[in-house]
Amino acid sequence: MEYVRLGSTGTKVSELCFGTWRFAKETDGTVETDRSTAFDLLDAAWDAGINFLDTANVYGDPNGTAEEWIGDWLSDYDREDFVLASKVYFGVGDGPNDRGLSRKHIRNQIEGTLERLGTDYLDVYYIHRWDEETPVEETLRTLNDLVREGKVNYLAASSMSAWKLTKALWTSDVEGLERFEVTQPRFNAAYRDPVAEYLDVCADRDLAVCPYSPLEGGFLTGKYERDGDGPEGSRGDLYDWKNRFDERQWDVLDEVRSVADETDATPAQVSLRWLADQREFQCIPIVGARTPDQLEENLGATDVSLSDDQFERIESAYE
Repeated sequence: MEYVRLGSTGTKVSELCFGTWRFAKETDGTVETDRSTAFDLLDAAWDAGINFLDTANVYGDPNGTAEEWIGDWLSDYDREDFVLASKVYFGVGDGPNDRGLSRKHIRNQIEGTLERLGTDYLDVYYIHRWDEETPVEETLRTLNDLVREGKVNYLAASSMSAWKLTKALWTSDVEGLERFEVTQPRFNAAYRDPVAEYLDVCADRDLAVCPYSPLEGGFLTGKYERDGDGPEGSRGDLYDWKNRFDERQWDVLDEVRSVADETDATPAQVSLRWLADQREFQCIPIVGARTPDQLEENLGATDVSLSDDQFERIESAYE
């Protein structure tokens, strides 16, 4: 496992981040990842050298279960060996102040997150979405205070439009506040145009990019065919996947498969390597898995090497 700088910060993280959104998540009455499997996955990630863990206050049923399980697992390890990231924004109750990015909600949620994780501080704290109802200055001042108090090391932002990210960065500059150092957009070899301007901002301001859905919901694993059915029990079963992907996305998958054959790797490994090899910004893909075997396959991306030609072929297939 290689370790890279987290954007312009001095903190180093594994070149892959492990995401825990499936922990305790119920789908059609079935828990996608139970506690025992979650611990097995965390063990496998740590054994492979992953030190960067991503979660959120709303992951799991009920909310916060994912954080709680991570905290229980971490109790057997040295917390200082890990870089922990969590998030705030989405609703955690029915009250008028139980969601958003107000000072009240952020203050309430950071305490619960720290308690569940069993730690005094977070390394990275994301705003999970943009809050249209709260002035950005209020949000940023509250987050700035958390950094000053030692409860958070770095601020981060997930999905939003490029102009909103720019507005937040400008506000931090003008007001002398801590700025976002890490971002988490949906981004992968088959999904780029909607986040192109957002990524331009990240490149210009030297922000780390930790994309979620790095395999486009399983599409880039190569398990889908233009004229066939998706694998039984896959995420593709949850939507009309045949009509979801356009021709250029299939062209990307064809090129990924071709490069996978050339490198003796799987399409998933090639897709993750393509992300980690981004030239304009530091990119640390967030990988998730249902089983240790799936995680082991994803981790194989760290052993894949893409030539400039192979990288460009995947790049060009989308364009």
